Amino acid sequence: MKRAWIAGLALVLLCSSAPSVASATAWVVRGGGFGHGVGMSAYGAYGYGLHGAGYRQILGHYFRGIGIAEMSSAPLVRVLLTVSSGDVSFSRATAACGRELDPTRTYTARRRASSVRLLSGSGKLLARCGERLRADSRATVRIGGVGVYRGSLEAIPSGSALNVVNVLNVNNYARGSVPAEVPPEWPMATLRAFAVASRSIALSTDVGGDGFDLYPDTRTQVYGGVAVEDERTDAAVRSTRGQVATFGGEIAQTTYFSSSGGRTESGFLGAPDVPYLRSVADPYDYYAPQHRWTFRFSQAEMDSRLGSYVRGRLRDVVVTKRGDSPRIDYAKLIGTGAAATIRGDTLAAALGLYDRWAFFTKVPSGPKGR
Repeated sequence: MKRAWIAGLALVLLCSSAPSVASATAWVVRGGGFGHGVGMSAYGAYGYGLHGAGYRQILGHYFRGIGIAEMSSAPLVRVLLTVSSGDVSFSRATAACGRELDPTRTYTARRRASSVRLLSGSGKLLARCGERLRADSRATVRIGGVGVYRGSLEAIPSGSALNVVNVLNVNNYARGSVPAEVPPEWPMATLRAFAVASRSIALSTDVGGDGFDLYPDTRTQVYGGVAVEDERTDAAVRSTRGQVATFGGEIAQTTYFSSSGGRTESGFLGAPDVPYLRSVADPYDYYAPQHRWTFRFSQAEMDSRLGSYVRGRLRDVVVTKRGDSPRIDYAKLIGTGAAATIRGDTLAAALGLYDRWAFFTKVPSGPKGR
Protein backbone atom coordinates (compact mmCIF):
# COMPACT_ATOMS: atom_id res chain seq x y z
CA MET A 1 0.00 0.00 0.00
CA LYS A 2 1.50 3.27 -1.00
CA ARG A 3 0.95 6.27 1.18
CA ALA A 4 -0.16 8.14 -1.94
CA TRP A 5 -3.17 5.84 -2.14
CA ILE A 6 -4.43 7.25 1.16
CA ALA A 7 -4.21 10.95 0.25
CA GLY A 8 -6.96 12.03 -2.09
CA LEU A 9 -8.69 8.67 -2.32
CA ALA A 10 -12.03 10.21 -1.45
CA LEU A 11 -11.73 12.41 -4.55
CA VAL A 12 -10.87 9.41 -6.73
CA LEU A 13 -13.80 7.49 -5.29
CA LEU A 14 -16.22 10.33 -6.02
CA CYS A 15 -14.93 10.69 -9.55
CA SER A 16 -15.21 6.94 -10.23
CA SER A 17 -18.69 6.81 -8.76
CA ALA A 18 -20.14 9.78 -10.63
CA PRO A 19 -22.63 8.78 -13.34
CA SER A 20 -21.92 9.94 -16.86
CA VAL A 21 -24.28 12.63 -18.15
CA ALA A 22 -23.31 12.01 -21.74
CA SER A 23 -23.99 8.27 -21.82
CA ALA A 24 -26.36 5.85 -20.09
CA THR A 25 -24.98 3.45 -17.51
CA ALA A 26 -25.34 -0.25 -18.29
CA TRP A 27 -23.42 -1.85 -15.37
CA VAL A 28 -23.11 -1.01 -11.67
CA VAL A 29 -20.35 -2.62 -9.59
CA ARG A 30 -20.60 -2.19 -5.81
CA GLY A 31 -17.92 -3.38 -3.44
CA GLY A 32 -15.63 -2.66 -0.55
CA GLY A 33 -11.98 -2.52 0.41
CA PHE A 34 -8.77 -1.52 -1.32
CA GLY A 35 -5.92 -3.95 -1.90
CA HIS A 36 -5.44 -7.71 -1.76
CA GLY A 37 -7.33 -8.13 1.53
CA VAL A 38 -4.90 -10.57 3.17
CA GLY A 39 -3.36 -9.87 6.58
CA MET A 40 -3.52 -6.50 8.30
CA SER A 41 -5.84 -3.75 7.13
CA ALA A 42 -4.14 -0.37 7.53
CA TYR A 43 -7.34 1.54 8.22
CA GLY A 44 -8.56 -1.22 10.51
CA ALA A 45 -5.28 -1.05 12.45
CA TYR A 46 -5.69 2.72 12.57
CA GLY A 47 -9.11 2.26 14.15
CA TYR A 48 -7.82 -0.25 16.69
CA GLY A 49 -5.05 2.15 17.70
CA LEU A 50 -7.53 5.01 17.93
CA HIS A 51 -9.73 2.93 20.24
CA GLY A 52 -6.92 2.03 22.65
CA ALA A 53 -5.60 -1.33 21.43
CA GLY A 54 -1.88 -2.03 21.85
CA TYR A 55 0.33 -3.03 18.94
CA ARG A 56 0.59 -6.65 20.09
CA GLN A 57 -3.20 -6.83 20.23
CA ILE A 58 -3.47 -5.33 16.74
CA LEU A 59 -1.00 -7.81 15.26
CA GLY A 60 -2.60 -10.72 17.12
CA HIS A 61 -6.00 -9.88 15.70
CA TYR A 62 -4.90 -9.88 12.07
CA PHE A 63 -2.33 -12.70 12.30
CA ARG A 64 -3.80 -15.52 14.36
CA GLY A 65 -1.49 -17.51 16.61
CA ILE A 66 1.66 -15.45 16.05
CA GLY A 67 4.18 -14.51 18.72
CA ILE A 68 6.45 -11.48 19.01
CA ALA A 69 10.17 -12.26 19.33
CA GLU A 70 13.09 -9.89 19.84
CA MET A 71 16.25 -10.51 17.84
CA SER A 72 19.61 -10.11 19.55
CA SER A 73 21.09 -8.43 16.47
CA ALA A 74 19.79 -6.54 13.46
CA PRO A 75 20.30 -8.52 10.24
CA LEU A 76 21.17 -6.75 7.01
CA VAL A 77 18.70 -6.45 4.14
CA ARG A 78 19.39 -5.62 0.50
CA VAL A 79 16.94 -3.34 -1.27
CA LEU A 80 16.99 -2.57 -4.98
CA LEU A 81 16.74 1.21 -5.39
CA THR A 82 16.97 1.52 -9.15
CA VAL A 83 18.52 0.00 -12.26
CA SER A 84 20.98 2.33 -13.96
CA SER A 85 21.96 2.07 -17.60
CA GLY A 86 24.91 4.44 -17.02
CA ASP A 87 27.32 5.52 -14.32
CA VAL A 88 26.22 5.82 -10.68
CA SER A 89 27.58 8.77 -8.71
CA PHE A 90 27.71 8.82 -4.92
CA SER A 91 29.08 10.79 -1.98
CA ARG A 92 29.42 10.62 1.83
CA ALA A 93 31.21 7.27 1.47
CA THR A 94 34.24 6.50 3.63
CA ALA A 95 35.52 3.40 1.82
CA ALA A 96 34.99 1.41 -1.37
CA CYS A 97 36.87 -1.38 -3.16
CA GLY A 98 39.61 -1.47 -0.54
CA ARG A 99 40.28 2.29 -0.66
CA GLU A 100 39.59 4.97 1.91
CA LEU A 101 37.40 7.73 0.49
CA ASP A 102 36.79 11.36 1.37
CA PRO A 103 33.10 11.64 2.39
CA THR A 104 32.98 15.23 1.14
CA ARG A 105 33.84 14.16 -2.41
CA THR A 106 31.76 12.57 -5.15
CA TYR A 107 32.78 9.29 -6.76
CA THR A 108 31.49 7.17 -9.63
CA ALA A 109 30.70 3.50 -10.12
CA ARG A 110 31.11 2.49 -13.78
CA ARG A 111 30.22 -0.84 -15.31
CA ARG A 112 32.88 -2.44 -17.47
CA ALA A 113 31.69 -5.72 -19.03
CA SER A 114 30.80 -7.93 -16.03
CA SER A 115 32.77 -5.89 -13.48
CA VAL A 116 32.62 -2.47 -11.83
CA ARG A 117 35.24 0.25 -11.56
CA LEU A 118 35.59 3.03 -8.99
CA LEU A 119 36.33 6.44 -10.49
CA SER A 120 37.01 9.84 -8.97
CA GLY A 121 34.65 12.70 -9.65
CA SER A 122 36.91 13.82 -12.48
CA GLY A 123 36.86 10.34 -14.05
CA LYS A 124 40.24 9.04 -12.83
CA LEU A 125 40.38 5.28 -12.28
CA LEU A 126 40.83 4.57 -8.56
CA ALA A 127 40.14 0.83 -8.31
CA ARG A 128 38.91 -2.23 -10.16
CA CYS A 129 36.22 -3.61 -7.88
CA GLY A 130 35.40 -6.94 -9.46
CA GLU A 131 31.81 -8.18 -9.67
CA ARG A 132 30.43 -5.51 -7.33
CA LEU A 133 31.31 -2.13 -5.89
CA ARG A 134 30.44 -1.62 -2.24
CA ALA A 135 30.66 1.88 -0.78
CA ASP A 136 30.43 2.09 3.02
CA SER A 137 29.59 5.15 5.07
CA ARG A 138 29.59 6.27 8.69
CA ALA A 139 25.85 6.95 8.59
CA THR A 140 24.33 7.75 5.20
CA VAL A 141 25.31 7.62 1.57
CA ARG A 142 23.99 9.99 -1.08
CA ILE A 143 23.33 8.41 -4.47
CA GLY A 144 23.10 10.78 -7.41
CA GLY A 145 19.62 11.02 -8.86
CA VAL A 146 18.22 8.59 -6.27
CA GLY A 147 18.46 10.01 -2.75
CA VAL A 148 20.04 9.60 0.70
CA TYR A 149 20.09 6.22 2.41
CA ARG A 150 21.45 4.73 5.60
CA GLY A 151 24.04 1.98 5.40
CA SER A 152 25.95 1.13 2.25
CA LEU A 153 25.63 1.30 -1.52
CA GLU A 154 26.29 -1.66 -3.77
CA ALA A 155 26.51 -1.39 -7.57
CA ILE A 156 26.18 -4.79 -9.22
CA PRO A 157 26.34 -5.58 -12.96
CA SER A 158 23.10 -7.07 -14.22
CA GLY A 159 22.65 -7.57 -17.94
CA SER A 160 23.80 -4.34 -19.57
CA ALA A 161 23.05 -2.20 -16.50
CA LEU A 162 23.94 -1.71 -12.85
CA ASN A 163 21.63 -2.72 -10.02
CA VAL A 164 21.83 0.03 -7.39
CA VAL A 165 21.28 -1.65 -4.03
CA ASN A 166 21.02 -0.26 -0.49
CA VAL A 167 22.48 -2.56 2.19
CA LEU A 168 21.43 -1.65 5.73
CA ASN A 169 20.25 -3.16 8.99
CA VAL A 170 16.59 -4.05 9.27
CA ASN A 171 15.82 -1.44 11.96
CA ASN A 172 17.07 1.39 9.75
CA TYR A 173 15.15 -0.16 6.87
CA ALA A 174 11.94 0.05 8.93
CA ARG A 175 12.64 3.76 9.55
CA GLY A 176 12.47 4.32 5.80
CA SER A 177 9.53 1.98 5.18
CA VAL A 178 6.86 2.62 7.85
CA PRO A 179 6.32 6.34 7.02
CA ALA A 180 6.23 5.47 3.32
CA GLU A 181 3.33 3.10 3.99
CA VAL A 182 1.19 4.84 6.64
CA PRO A 183 0.84 8.45 7.85
CA PRO A 184 3.15 9.25 10.79
CA GLU A 185 0.23 11.11 12.43
CA TRP A 186 -1.60 7.84 13.06
CA PRO A 187 -1.86 6.36 16.61
CA MET A 188 1.45 5.20 18.05
CA ALA A 189 0.16 1.65 18.61
CA THR A 190 -0.67 1.41 14.90
CA LEU A 191 2.78 2.69 13.94
CA ARG A 192 4.40 0.14 16.26
CA ALA A 193 2.35 -2.64 14.66
CA PHE A 194 3.59 -1.53 11.26
CA ALA A 195 7.19 -1.33 12.49
CA VAL A 196 7.04 -4.99 13.55
CA ALA A 197 5.25 -5.95 10.32
CA SER A 198 7.81 -4.07 8.22
CA ARG A 199 10.75 -5.93 9.80
CA SER A 200 8.95 -9.25 9.54
CA ILE A 201 8.23 -8.84 5.84
CA ALA A 202 11.79 -7.69 5.13
CA LEU A 203 13.32 -10.71 6.87
CA SER A 204 10.88 -13.31 5.54
CA THR A 205 11.06 -12.19 1.90
CA ASP A 206 13.62 -13.00 -0.77
CA VAL A 207 12.62 -11.97 -4.29
CA GLY A 208 15.71 -13.68 -5.69
CA GLY A 209 17.06 -10.56 -7.34
CA ASP A 210 20.51 -10.08 -8.82
CA GLY A 211 22.27 -8.87 -5.66
CA PHE A 212 19.10 -7.85 -3.80
CA ASP A 213 16.33 -9.45 -1.71
CA LEU A 214 13.67 -6.73 -1.64
CA TYR A 215 11.98 -4.30 -4.01
CA PRO A 216 11.45 -0.69 -2.91
CA ASP A 217 7.77 -0.65 -3.90
CA THR A 218 4.54 -2.56 -3.37
CA ARG A 219 6.05 -5.72 -4.85
CA THR A 220 7.59 -6.03 -1.36
CA GLN A 221 6.72 -2.85 0.58
CA VAL A 222 7.41 0.81 -0.07
CA TYR A 223 10.84 2.05 1.06
CA GLY A 224 11.91 5.68 0.72
CA GLY A 225 15.11 5.98 2.73
CA VAL A 226 16.04 9.04 4.77
CA ALA A 227 13.76 11.37 2.79
CA VAL A 228 10.59 9.89 4.31
CA GLU A 229 11.80 9.38 7.89
CA ASP A 230 9.71 11.02 10.61
CA GLU A 231 10.14 11.51 14.37
CA ARG A 232 6.98 9.60 15.26
CA THR A 233 7.69 6.58 13.08
CA ASP A 234 11.32 6.64 14.25
CA ALA A 235 9.97 6.43 17.81
CA ALA A 236 7.74 3.49 16.85
CA VAL A 237 10.69 1.67 15.29
CA ARG A 238 12.90 2.43 18.28
CA SER A 239 10.36 1.27 20.88
CA THR A 240 9.93 -2.08 19.06
CA ARG A 241 13.60 -2.40 18.12
CA GLY A 242 14.46 -5.87 16.83
CA GLN A 243 10.94 -7.24 17.26
CA VAL A 244 9.43 -9.52 14.63
CA ALA A 245 6.28 -11.60 14.33
CA THR A 246 6.86 -15.35 14.46
CA PHE A 247 4.88 -18.53 13.88
CA GLY A 248 6.19 -22.03 14.47
CA GLY A 249 9.68 -20.70 15.14
CA GLU A 250 9.88 -18.84 11.82
CA ILE A 251 9.45 -15.15 11.00
CA ALA A 252 5.93 -14.60 9.70
CA GLN A 253 4.97 -12.94 6.41
CA THR A 254 2.92 -10.14 7.94
CA THR A 255 1.30 -8.87 4.76
CA TYR A 256 -0.87 -5.77 4.88
CA PHE A 257 -2.98 -3.59 2.63
CA SER A 258 -5.14 -0.46 2.74
CA SER A 259 -8.76 -1.35 3.48
CA SER A 260 -10.66 -4.61 4.04
CA GLY A 261 -14.25 -3.56 3.43
CA GLY A 262 -15.07 -4.99 6.86
CA ARG A 263 -13.54 -8.46 6.65
CA THR A 264 -10.10 -9.71 5.62
CA GLU A 265 -9.49 -12.69 3.35
CA SER A 266 -7.93 -15.96 4.53
CA GLY A 267 -5.18 -16.21 1.96
CA PHE A 268 -3.95 -15.24 -1.47
CA LEU A 269 -5.92 -16.71 -4.35
CA GLY A 270 -4.21 -19.84 -5.63
CA ALA A 271 -1.46 -19.74 -2.97
CA PRO A 272 -0.78 -22.45 -0.36
CA ASP A 273 -2.66 -22.20 2.93
CA VAL A 274 -0.87 -20.17 5.64
CA PRO A 275 -2.08 -20.97 9.18
CA TYR A 276 -1.84 -17.45 10.60
CA LEU A 277 -3.60 -15.80 7.63
CA ARG A 278 -7.26 -16.22 8.50
CA SER A 279 -10.32 -14.23 7.52
CA VAL A 280 -11.26 -11.96 10.44
CA ALA A 281 -13.82 -9.26 11.07
CA ASP A 282 -12.40 -5.76 10.71
CA PRO A 283 -14.75 -3.55 12.74
CA TYR A 284 -12.93 -0.23 12.29
CA ASP A 285 -12.45 -0.38 8.54
CA TYR A 286 -15.24 2.16 8.16
CA TYR A 287 -12.56 4.84 8.60
CA ALA A 288 -11.31 4.01 5.09
CA PRO A 289 -12.47 6.13 2.13
CA GLN A 290 -12.84 2.87 0.16
CA HIS A 291 -14.77 0.96 2.84
CA ARG A 292 -17.65 0.98 0.35
CA TRP A 293 -17.47 2.07 -3.26
CA THR A 294 -19.40 2.04 -6.54
CA PHE A 295 -18.18 1.96 -10.12
CA ARG A 296 -20.38 2.48 -13.16
CA PHE A 297 -19.54 1.26 -16.66
CA SER A 298 -21.25 1.51 -20.01
CA GLN A 299 -21.74 -1.64 -22.04
CA ALA A 300 -19.03 -0.45 -24.41
CA GLU A 301 -16.59 0.01 -21.51
CA MET A 302 -17.27 -3.49 -20.17
CA ASP A 303 -16.84 -5.00 -23.62
CA SER A 304 -13.58 -3.11 -24.11
CA ARG A 305 -12.07 -3.96 -20.72
CA LEU A 306 -13.09 -7.63 -20.73
CA GLY A 307 -12.90 -8.25 -24.47
CA SER A 308 -9.67 -10.25 -24.21
CA TYR A 309 -11.29 -12.67 -21.74
CA VAL A 310 -14.66 -13.39 -23.36
CA ARG A 311 -15.92 -13.82 -26.94
CA GLY A 312 -18.55 -11.44 -28.17
CA ARG A 313 -20.57 -8.85 -26.31
CA LEU A 314 -20.64 -9.31 -22.53
CA ARG A 315 -24.07 -10.41 -21.35
CA ASP A 316 -23.50 -11.32 -17.69
CA VAL A 317 -20.94 -11.77 -14.92
CA VAL A 318 -21.75 -14.78 -12.76
CA VAL A 319 -19.68 -15.25 -9.60
CA THR A 320 -19.04 -18.97 -9.16
CA LYS A 321 -16.89 -18.89 -6.01
CA ARG A 322 -16.18 -16.37 -3.27
CA GLY A 323 -13.58 -16.57 -0.53
CA ASP A 324 -14.13 -16.51 3.23
CA SER A 325 -14.89 -12.83 2.78
CA PRO A 326 -17.16 -11.73 -0.10
CA ARG A 327 -14.11 -11.42 -2.38
CA ILE A 328 -14.48 -13.08 -5.75
CA ASP A 329 -12.30 -16.13 -6.30
CA TYR A 330 -13.72 -17.07 -9.70
CA ALA A 331 -16.45 -15.76 -12.00
CA LYS A 332 -17.92 -16.76 -15.32
CA LEU A 333 -18.13 -14.17 -18.07
CA ILE A 334 -21.10 -14.89 -20.31
CA GLY A 335 -20.60 -13.53 -23.80
CA THR A 336 -22.70 -13.67 -26.95
CA GLY A 337 -19.99 -15.87 -28.49
CA ALA A 338 -18.98 -18.07 -25.55
CA ALA A 339 -18.51 -18.16 -21.78
CA ALA A 340 -15.17 -17.99 -20.00
CA THR A 341 -13.95 -18.42 -16.42
CA ILE A 342 -11.85 -15.63 -14.90
CA ARG A 343 -10.03 -15.23 -11.57
CA GLY A 344 -11.36 -12.58 -9.24
CA ASP A 345 -8.09 -10.66 -9.07
CA THR A 346 -7.81 -10.66 -12.87
CA LEU A 347 -11.38 -9.41 -13.16
CA ALA A 348 -10.79 -6.62 -10.62
CA ALA A 349 -7.58 -5.54 -12.37
CA ALA A 350 -9.21 -5.49 -15.80
CA LEU A 351 -12.00 -3.22 -14.55
CA GLY A 352 -9.73 -1.07 -12.35
CA LEU A 353 -11.64 -1.97 -9.17
CA TYR A 354 -10.10 -1.25 -5.77
CA ASP A 355 -10.61 -4.84 -4.60
CA ARG A 356 -12.17 -8.13 -5.72
CA TRP A 357 -14.91 -7.67 -3.12
CA ALA A 358 -17.48 -6.83 -5.78
CA PHE A 359 -21.10 -7.38 -6.80
CA PHE A 360 -22.30 -6.84 -10.37
CA THR A 361 -25.67 -5.53 -11.51
CA LYS A 362 -26.66 -5.01 -15.11
CA VAL A 363 -29.20 -2.21 -15.41
CA PRO A 364 -31.40 -1.13 -18.33
CA SER A 365 -30.06 1.71 -20.43
CA GLY A 366 -31.57 4.13 -22.91
CA PRO A 367 -34.54 6.48 -22.79
CA LYS A 368 -37.24 5.58 -20.23
CA GLY A 369 -35.27 2.53 -19.13
CA ARG A 370 -35.20 0.82 -22.55
